[in-house]
Amino acid sequence: MKTKQKPERFIDDEGKRVDGRNPDELRPVHIESGVLNRADGSCYIELGDNKIMAAVYGPREVHPRHLAEPDRAIVRYKYNMASFSVSERKRPGPGRRDKEISKVSAEALESAIFLEKYPNSVIDVFVEIIESAAGTRATSLTAASVACADAGIPMKDLIASCASGKVDDTIVLDVNEVEDNYGQADLPIAIMPKNEEITLLQMDGNLTRNEFEKAIKLAKKGCHQLYEEQKKALKTRYGGN
Repeated sequence: MKTKQKPERFIDDEGKRVDGRNPDELRPVHIESGVLNRADGSCYIELGDNKIMAAVYGPREVHPRHLAEPDRAIVRYKYNMASFSVSERKRPGPGRRDKEISKVSAEALESAIFLEKYPNSVIDVFVEIIESAAGTRATSLTAASVACADAGIPMKDLIASCASGKVDDTIVLDVNEVEDNYGQADLPIAIMPKNEEITLLQMDGNLTRNEFEKAIKLAKKGCHQLYEEQKKALKTRYGGN
């Protein structure tokens, strides 16, 4: 859904983007963990105008039972955009895009969890987009990872996720709504920051090989910055270094 007009230029003469950021700059970010009393783990995140809540339940018994895996837990990830999350009311219920994001996000998150510790069980992850302003799949995954850690689920590392993109032939970090709607490319990734293993990589648009490598490098830089904010949120709740 394209909600804003395409600007004449995405980058001005001073190298600033339409929202005043530098090309390699994230939008302001705020992360809180443990915000829901009735979930086993939870997280609230704001990235720019994005506002997202994540809740985790489990590991717990799988229903229906035929979905259970005898040697590991399964991850069920439900991404949902609230009807009021965008400027024009969204039809309630999961659409094709929601289901696709849920599937790839579950796979990205599974990579970091020691699933073999919980055979025949399920970890349910619910993500609710309260306000959407581009980059919600990546931002949701960043929040879901903190919620899993808040639930005490053993993980190899947190998952941090961020997108880079291309506007006016310039590679930029963390595309905003206008850049997402009218830009030349969008490349969301998710990584485990300790070893930079990529657990999600998607691309919309066209990039040359050099641009692709630059976009990956820039997105990883954004992920590391988000990783520090994730750790800060968990330390605020639980203490420690």
